[in-house]
Amino acid sequence: MTSPLPASVLDLAPVVPVVVIEDASDAVPLARALVTGGLPAIEVTLRTPTALDAIRAIAAEVPEAVVGAGTVITPEQVTASVTAGARFLVSPGWTDVLLEAMRVSGVPFLPGVSTTSEVVGLLERGVTEMKFFPAQAAGGTAYLKSLAGPLPQARFCPTGGIGPGNAPEYLALPNVGCVGGTWMLPADAIAARDWARVEQLAREAARLRNGSGAQV
Repeated sequence: MTSPLPASVLDLAPVVPVVVIEDASDAVPLARALVTGGLPAIEVTLRTPTALDAIRAIAAEVPEAVVGAGTVITPEQVTASVTAGARFLVSPGWTDVLLEAMRVSGVPFLPGVSTTSEVVGLLERGVTEMKFFPAQAAGGTAYLKSLAGPLPQARFCPTGGIGPGNAPEYLALPNVGCVGGTWMLPADAIAARDWARVEQLAREAARLRNGSGAQV
């Protein structure tokens, strides 16, 4: 049975793994390891030729996962991702053309921002949930704290430079719903197909909200 989506993509899990899949045969076991570890939302980035095949495989074979497409930058990618089975979309930035394509796609989306003007631009267009990227380079938690005062209606998924050491600090902010990261997917574990290690790292990541240690 396919996992239902909550009202917001930001409420799927405290951490969204940002996955780059080079070999499509890794997609299903990797997704199963992440889901078993407590991270059901999986962002497969469109950075490799196998990304759409990976999304298709996860959507078909791991129904308890909520698979999305990341690094979406064109309307054509929006269409291809949703056709492949993506249930949410994430972009590193936005234009009006891309925003409209995501809006009419029928699935939730997180357009990327890194400046106050971009946030205000999205709020003007009725979008309140965004990706903050690249989070650490763009000002990190201090920047997000500064935005919370004048723009409390905006909520974010910060991604970029986030790991287990600083994720709880982000997750404690009132305008952060979740964070994106790759630390539960170390390159050597993927190369060795050590899915047990991925599952354990996912389990640890799933306990990070507010540093409480509570399993989601």
